[in-house]
Amino acid sequence: MDSYETGRFSQEKMIARLSQWLYTAAICLMLPFGLFLLLRKRANKPHVGSRWKEYLGYSEAKPDWHNTIWVHAVSVGEVIAAKPLIIELQRKYPLSTILVTTTTTTGAEQVNKIASNIEHRYMPLDIPCFVKRFLNTIKPQKLIIMETELWPNTLSLVDKANIPIYVVNARLSEKSKNNYQRFGALFRSMIPHVTKILCQFPSDLERFKQLGVEQHKLYVTGSIKYDITIEDDILQLAQETRTNLGTERPVWIAASTHQGEEQVIINAHKLILKHFPNALLIIVPRHPERFDRVHQLLLESGMTTVRRTSSEIVTSNTQVYLSDTMGELLTLIGASDICFMGGSLLGDKVGGHNFIEPAALQKPIVSGPSYYNFYDIAESLLKNEAVYIEDSSKNIAQRIFNLIEDADKRHQVALNAYGVFKQSSGSLSKTLELL
Repeated sequence: MDSYETGRFSQEKMIARLSQWLYTAAICLMLPFGLFLLLRKRANKPHVGSRWKEYLGYSEAKPDWHNTIWVHAVSVGEVIAAKPLIIELQRKYPLSTILVTTTTTTGAEQVNKIASNIEHRYMPLDIPCFVKRFLNTIKPQKLIIMETELWPNTLSLVDKANIPIYVVNARLSEKSKNNYQRFGALFRSMIPHVTKILCQFPSDLERFKQLGVEQHKLYVTGSIKYDITIEDDILQLAQETRTNLGTERPVWIAASTHQGEEQVIINAHKLILKHFPNALLIIVPRHPERFDRVHQLLLESGMTTVRRTSSEIVTSNTQVYLSDTMGELLTLIGASDICFMGGSLLGDKVGGHNFIEPAALQKPIVSGPSYYNFYDIAESLLKNEAVYIEDSSKNIAQRIFNLIEDADKRHQVALNAYGVFKQSSGSLSKTLELL
């Protein structure tokens, strides 16, 4: 390395350190607000309670913990995606403790549903003293991060403790890549600490390379979300739910909807009801704190609505079934004829949600035009005529109407979706091999 390169390397290192210092200062300044958001009570959402100190790194380790494998999954979606990996890690390493951290309480609730012997703690906030406190207590043997939840101080301190770091099921949209590029020095400071990044698709790998990640750290394993197993009890619950909702009526679901999407879906359903007066819409808001607001919106729209948690019985006159529970999405998709996937009607705000669940359950899929978070999956489904992209109430209603009316077409599209799901499995075994 000549003197010019040595000087440039030293300059980049100094900029990276300065960026991380400024980042840490900003995080410390925002700490009161961040804690307020994490600790405040919200309707229909579990509260952290007395465990709030875990966000400050005060996490208890049990005496019988051994060779702890630490899996971080920020919230509900990541925990659900990590479930097959967690179960397989537990099977493969029966003497190790599997610890899962989440940031959200809803994520914690999902961890507790995986197995009774999976440990859970809340992720310490990315401030050095908090992370050090957590590491000194937990003493993990390796860290597995689901998707792309990268925190500079955590990565630096975990690496300094000689703990290998794996980013699993990693995805990086064009939008996320551009956001990381805006803070290039900070992102580059994180790269040396990561052992391997296991990407979902070649396009994700290319974007990580464009951000400066070395080729030898990058692998393509596919998406673990393709490797979901639809258990028999889910199928049985889906069948029972459909029986309760009505087997002689068309049922469609709007899954994981966000604020601003429900009104579009309601308007679409009103158009569908003109052709199929007994049609039922199942609507599943993405965030539990919005259950009451969505219920109010449905009542204001004049729709006859039953909440899943209520004691009311769904009758032939019920027009909307509001799911105000967590962790039942697979059951409700299984009870439906057609699935609209939310988070896709809001421009660049969300970028869609995972299409794999309805594909695995052999359901035709409809989506809005914004699905950049699942671009590769969506493109595979589009090529195989397994998903329809619609951008308005009128177009969504027309598509749902056509699929309801044409049973043969609906069946074929469902088979196409399932075919994509089956062809894309195998990620879990590749991931475990690289871990």
